[in-house]
Parts: sequence; C-alpha cells; structure tokens
Amino acid sequence: MAKLQTRYVCQNCGKVAPRAMGRCPQCGSWNSMVEEVVAPPPTGTRLAEPGGRPGLGGGNLPRRMREIEGDSESRLAVPMGEFARVLGGGIVPGSMVLVGGDPGIGKSTLMLQIALEMALHSRVLYVSGEESERQIKMRALRLRDESGLPDELFLVTETNLETILEHTRAVQPALLVVDSIQTVYLPGMDSAAGSVSQVRECSSRLRDLAKASGISVFVIGHVTKEGIIAGPRVLEHIVDTVLYLEGDRFQSYRLLRSVKNRFGATSEVGVFEMREQGMIEVTNPSEAFLAERMVNVAGSAIAVTMEGTRPLLVEVQGLTSPTSLGNPRRTPNGIDINRLLIITAVLTRRVGVRLSEQDVFVNVVGGLRITEPAADLAVAAAIASSMKDAPVRADTVLIGEVGLSGELRMVGQMGARLNEAQKLGFRQAIVPRRVRRGAEPWPDGLQISEARSLREALALALLQE
Repeated sequence: MAKLQTRYVCQNCGKVAPRAMGRCPQCGSWNSMVEEVVAPPPTGTRLAEPGGRPGLGGGNLPRRMREIEGDSESRLAVPMGEFARVLGGGIVPGSMVLVGGDPGIGKSTLMLQIALEMALHSRVLYVSGEESERQIKMRALRLRDESGLPDELFLVTETNLETILEHTRAVQPALLVVDSIQTVYLPGMDSAAGSVSQVRECSSRLRDLAKASGISVFVIGHVTKEGIIAGPRVLEHIVDTVLYLEGDRFQSYRLLRSVKNRFGATSEVGVFEMREQGMIEVTNPSEAFLAERMVNVAGSAIAVTMEGTRPLLVEVQGLTSPTSLGNPRRTPNGIDINRLLIITAVLTRRVGVRLSEQDVFVNVVGGLRITEPAADLAVAAAIASSMKDAPVRADTVLIGEVGLSGELRMVGQMGARLNEAQKLGFRQAIVPRRVRRGAEPWPDGLQISEARSLREALALALLQE
C-alpha cells in the first residue's frame, strides 16, 4: 500500500509547504494554508478515450509542423448571439470553458439556457453537484414549457468524477456541463471536494476527456470574496477559456466577460438582462443604458467606454453636496476610487472648481464598472456640472483621459467610439486635440470639438446661462 503523505496547501494560490504556516509565503494571505493527506500519484500514462481522437490523453507522436492541418476549427453554432460573441463565434469542439461569478448572479441559469438551446441540434449532458434533478427541472420549466424541452438533453446529479466519466462514455454528448467544479471529487484522493488537489486533478481529467474525445466541456466555478475563481490559479491555466459573469445583484443587467480565450479575442463582453424567463440578450446595450436618462439635468454626462471590441455609451452621474465633516467624502459607484481622487484634485487645482468643502458622489448608471481612463472627461464634466448647476449639452458625448496637469490625452479606438455615438443620434463629441498627423478620419455627420485642456472641454460642454 502506498504511504500517505501530509502537506499544507494554500487555498488561494495553491502554494505547497511541508509544514504549517500562518501566512502563505507566495501570495501573503493569512490562515489559508490547509492540511491535506494525499497518496502518491499512480504510475503510468493516461490513454486516449476509446474511439476518441489522440490528444493530451496520449497516443501522439512527433510530427513535422508542415504536415499538420492548420485550418481553423469548425465551431458548434450557438443560437444565443451574445454568448457566441464572447466565445469568439461559437463553441470549439474539444475545448474546456470555465464560467465564474458571484453567488446568485445567474451562472447556472445561463448554462442551463445554453444547454437547452444546444440540445435542439446536439446531444448535451448536464451534470449537477449542487441541486437535485427536481430543482433543475423546475428552473427549466421557468425558462420554457414542457413541450419545449429537447429530447437530447440529459440530466444527472453526481459528484464522483469517475461516475461522471462513465455517464459521459455512455451518453456520448457533444457538450458536457459540470456545475460546479468545486463539488466534484476523485475517490482515490483523501482530500475533500473543493480542495486544491481535488480541483486541480478533476480539472485535468476533464481537460484530458475534452482533448481526447472532442467533447466540449463547460465547468462552473465559485469565486472568492475578492472576486477571483476559487481554488488554485492553475485551474485558469488548465482551461481554454475563462468567462466571468458580472453585474450588480440589485440591477437586472449582467455582463459576460472573457478574460482568457485561446480561440478568440480576450476582454470581449456580452450583455444580458436577467428576467423571469432567464437571461435575455441585449443586442443594443448603449440604447438600453440610456433609456431612462433625463436630458438637460445638471450632473449628467455621457461617456463612451470600450468593452472588448464593443463600444458602449453609458451615463455618468455626479453630485456635489456641502459636507458637514472635517474630511469631505469621495464616493464612487462604478469607477475606481483612485481615479475619482485624481479627477477631483485636478478640478480643484487646475480648473478652479472648489471641492475641498464638498462631498462628491459619482455613479455609473446600469451597474456597469468602468476601468479605462477614457471616461475621465465625462466624470469631470458630471462633477463640474453638479457644482455649477449647469447641465451638459444633451446631444454631446465626452471622451478623453485627464492628466495631472489638466491636459486631455487621446485614447484608443476613437473611430469606433465616435461611430457608435453617431448611430445613437448624438450630434457633438468633445475629444482631446489630435497632435499626430495621419490619424484615422473622424466620421461624417458628427461635430467634433477638440480641446487641449480640461478647462477648454468644460467650457464647450456646459450650458452657460
């Protein structure tokens, strides 16, 4: 019998240590080292699945690169266009996709919808380790009626990975969904389900299954308090694609963001709206985010942000109020607090907007979160508009990064941003002044106002009585 070994593994980063430690030496997290008892891994190589194609499971021999077919992979068509956009055009056979997100954000609902849609044309096996078959059936009936349930969708509740692989060989699906990877375990390992070693080994076995048999595997993963996928970071390296489902739980909009994709563009985003019927695609998110906007109201400005290759127009709201505290508050919702501190300092120092005795609140409408500096000008205009009680021109978008000297700096993909603004009916755009010659031309039909500094841009944007 193999001798059991004891080791300590960090639940955050997967660092292995021979003894107990209060703080992980690699990631610095406290009380994350957990004791695990593991047996030595069995010897021998994994073989390819019976009848499957050679892949990571074994059976490959070195070949000359020019002898290998280099044609693009044929993809499985996904009826849900926003989901297909994030994946890069469809599901690649033999790929492994990890879907993560906060509890209750809609991961299981979205994947069940995908399974229902894909089962109309291909065989799908949905494996759940967290809910009973009755619970999943009730959710499916909420998405569509009994007569709309496809015959090629198979459902099983199981957490033993060896049993799951047996069911997969018997059903022979084109798509396998595992909900979730933290509940699956291998009985040959002494550690509990969800531990670092279990998650790593189970993911490797599912990866080998996908590459050897050509089955597309989707796994759902939990996230930590910091918003990252729970378990070792090696989990994200094992899979081909990592998708995050984001959004405010008190808002109806959800963003499906691609942070890693071996078969398409990264940072691509799909927009959905959570309704009683499930996740509904939002084909024109800019129009949806601006639907309830009040025009000619002080403290409102329109920014154009890029989510992957898609430009989105969002409303940025600013509010200033006299403070009763010694230190005025800076409260952002949807932007980084450090960007807000920089913008308020530039407004005070370079533009002369006295904010030292004002509480400043900034909100991005729709539950979105903007991380790029292209929205700096819109944030500054919203704050200045509220402070001076002068509305921003209703038909104007503002694009640009604000520097510490009060200057405006150009941002990338300006043509795509301006074209999106023009399609939605905006007539004017305030942008940084171009200093490089030979840049892409501005779109016709949109009045472009170039400003060198934040002071000039605010003079153009605000309606003065």
